[in-house]
Amino acid sequence: MTDHRPKQREEVPEEGIHTDFSREMTYGDYLQLDRILNSQQRLSGHHDEMLFIIIHQVSELWMKLILHELEAAVTSIRKDDLEPAFKMLARASRIQEQLIQSWEVLSTLTPSEYMQFRGKLGHSSGFQSYQNRLIEFALGHKNRRVLAVYQHEPELYRRLEKALNEPGIYDVSIQSLAARGFPVDSSCLERDWSEDYRPHPSVEAAWLAVYRDVKKYWDLYELAEKLMDIEDRQQQWRYNHMKTVERIIGHKQGTGGSAGVSYLKRVLDHRFFPELWNLRTQL
Repeated sequence: MTDHRPKQREEVPEEGIHTDFSREMTYGDYLQLDRILNSQQRLSGHHDEMLFIIIHQVSELWMKLILHELEAAVTSIRKDDLEPAFKMLARASRIQEQLIQSWEVLSTLTPSEYMQFRGKLGHSSGFQSYQNRLIEFALGHKNRRVLAVYQHEPELYRRLEKALNEPGIYDVSIQSLAARGFPVDSSCLERDWSEDYRPHPSVEAAWLAVYRDVKKYWDLYELAEKLMDIEDRQQQWRYNHMKTVERIIGHKQGTGGSAGVSYLKRVLDHRFFPELWNLRTQL
């Protein structure tokens, strides 16, 4: 019987493709894929624990890049070189979109499935994510009490303590307003950076002036809008986090001892850049 099926052509590497890596670095070597792809060690035999691990590992990688961009943006703003900061903040916003979407993937985990391996987590919890804490510090949301969670790791504790006592991106943006001649109160320019930022009328008045004369203060206006993008997406991330947790564990206490959904709902009321929200009512 004649076989009329079309014959598959053998795939031949494109001419010029390098194939001898016996003495050269490969793609996998450069990205250290052996370390990354062998870091998913399930503590249970449950299929869905792999999803749980990978979602959180990928999120931490994205957070690392957000911190990389925010730290560079702070340096740029302090030099009054705002243009490069716009690109960095725009990139951070795009990364935040990836983090927001990650909750959509995690929400495919059902309560029954999660309960099959939740007990293996012990007291480990996303609340302990030091990179998420560093992002919040960089955005000006400071809380010295949370450092207690990291006291068992002295080097990490020192890094967080350093970030706690440094001005965040909103602080240096306010300093830029003052450098341009806006009468910002001195208490906003030199303060205890370890304290959570509190809104001040002089800062709101300065931003309001920027928004009322966009043409004159275009770069400051652009900076403000980039900051709003960051906050808006951070709040979306918080909200999706809360809803995903509620969907999977309801109102159970978090594995790390937090109040779970109740805590996450309270956090939604916090604003990083309050004057930028308030001025919208004044315009």
